[in-house]
Amino acid sequence: QVSVVESGGGSVQPGGSLTLSCAVYGFNLDDLAIAWFRQAPGKEREEVSCSSRSDRMTDYASTMKGRFTFSRDNARSTVYLQMNMMKPEDTAIYYCNFPGPNIWGQGIQVTVSS
Repeated sequence: QVSVVESGGGSVQPGGSLTLSCAVYGFNLDDLAIAWFRQAPGKEREEVSCSSRSDRMTDYASTMKGRFTFSRDNARSTVYLQMNMMKPEDTAIYYCNFPGPNIWGQGIQVTVSS
């Protein structure tokens, strides 16, 4: 069975940090490009970042550039989204996505508030 499981969400204060994890089961992470999306309450889904298989090309949305960092650990079959200097507008459900097979994580809540 092919699946992905997200973890690491929660609540932080403005200026704080969180790291989201997305573990992959049933397929080879080495062969896949990766993207992260988020959807805030009442808002459209937006792209956070995307990366080629080799991570030589990694893009971030302009509002997240310089604060969010993507990485992967192929040995652990896990990808990460490191989020720093978080703002209330970062509050959303976050999804990892593998565009090739179009496989999505289940979504995980991130809340930034005082």
